[in-house]
Amino acid sequence: MDYSLNTKCVQAGYTPGNGEPRQIPIIQSTTYKYDTSEDMGKLFDLEAEGYFYSRLQNPTNDYVAAKITALEGGTAGMLTSSGQAANFFALFNICEAGSHIVASSSIYGGTYNLIDVTLKKMGVESTFVAPDCTEEELNAAFRDNTRAVFGESIANPALTVLDIEKFAKAAHAHGVPLIVDNTFPTPVNLRPFAWGADIVTHSTTKYMDGHGAALGGAIIDSGKFDWMAHADKFPGLCTPDESYHGITYAEKFGKEGAFITKCTSQLMRDLGCVQSPQNAFILNLGLESLHVRMPRHVENGQAVAEFLEQHEKVEFVNYPTLPSNKYYELAKKYLPNGGCGVVSFELKGGRKAAEKFMKNLKLAAIETHVADARTCCLNPATSTHRQMNDEQLAAAGVPAGLIRISCGLEDKKDLIADIAQALDAI
Repeated sequence: MDYSLNTKCVQAGYTPGNGEPRQIPIIQSTTYKYDTSEDMGKLFDLEAEGYFYSRLQNPTNDYVAAKITALEGGTAGMLTSSGQAANFFALFNICEAGSHIVASSSIYGGTYNLIDVTLKKMGVESTFVAPDCTEEELNAAFRDNTRAVFGESIANPALTVLDIEKFAKAAHAHGVPLIVDNTFPTPVNLRPFAWGADIVTHSTTKYMDGHGAALGGAIIDSGKFDWMAHADKFPGLCTPDESYHGITYAEKFGKEGAFITKCTSQLMRDLGCVQSPQNAFILNLGLESLHVRMPRHVENGQAVAEFLEQHEKVEFVNYPTLPSNKYYELAKKYLPNGGCGVVSFELKGGRKAAEKFMKNLKLAAIETHVADARTCCLNPATSTHRQMNDEQLAAAGVPAGLIRISCGLEDKKDLIADIAQALDAI
């Protein structure tokens, strides 16, 4: 039976047998015992399912990955140690020295640096395009060696909404997959596979955990991209892997399992960015209430954004489901139930006003984190971007008076009252 997404948040991924633990068990073991070398050999040949070393796979992690896979509507998934590891693995699984990536320019700064700097050092080039570029501009970014397209469904912290259908159409016209980081809306508010995306990543540290307790990431495959139809572009999936006894992943595991199997048996084997089973257990506790929490985050974000938009000390407010926002029409299309609880706004008065505002917050905590049960707030000019002067900040699109607030699960009246009194102090 295909249950609703709400039910899957609670039940998917793990079904205990008679007399087995009701909660997902924490398998806190690095290794697994077998009766014979032949039994273990079948695992190393990928001829049998099972576990031999937790750097590659762990049962706790696999139960939780299966839940996220069900929520996104995919066919296979895996957990990683962080969202950054998930994005790196998803890209490097199909890219190598000499490859090229097309990416939206409006993505999390750490991911931008991963693509623009770190992957470049590994021989992978990239071209960044504006998320609201024309189809012609987007298609012009592709090269013969392009192997992937990357974007964020709702960008952190720019809050731009990706036109997934437009980016998927371009990616598929050039024979490559679209990878979408779906961290901010989560599958509760957006399922990118329904709009043409092929691979989805998450920083599970954010709303999926929801409590700032455990770092983690996830990669989910839609199982729809036909790797063998573009075999010349993806030799890692479509030609024998001599480091795994000559297995051709796309032939042996098909569209549904090739990507994640290669990512696990090759990249996780060699790079080891594994999520701990303790963190996976904590993540699952968060997932069980995800469908209940996300509507409250959205309700609070909308209320705070509407309040700020009317305030005389606020220069502008950025929140995709405000009618005044440039992404409002895309938000209506892709995010009919709302996006997330993160709001950004610029104060009149610049740096001094921002410092005064932040100093007077009582309920909202000053943190670099977002997507938490507790409201957290950040002024980039005095924290993450403090090495820049006001002119450099403006050029980077992060004016000195910019505030990012991540609305938690508190009562929206209390959040607005806290923001109001901090504004009054300016």
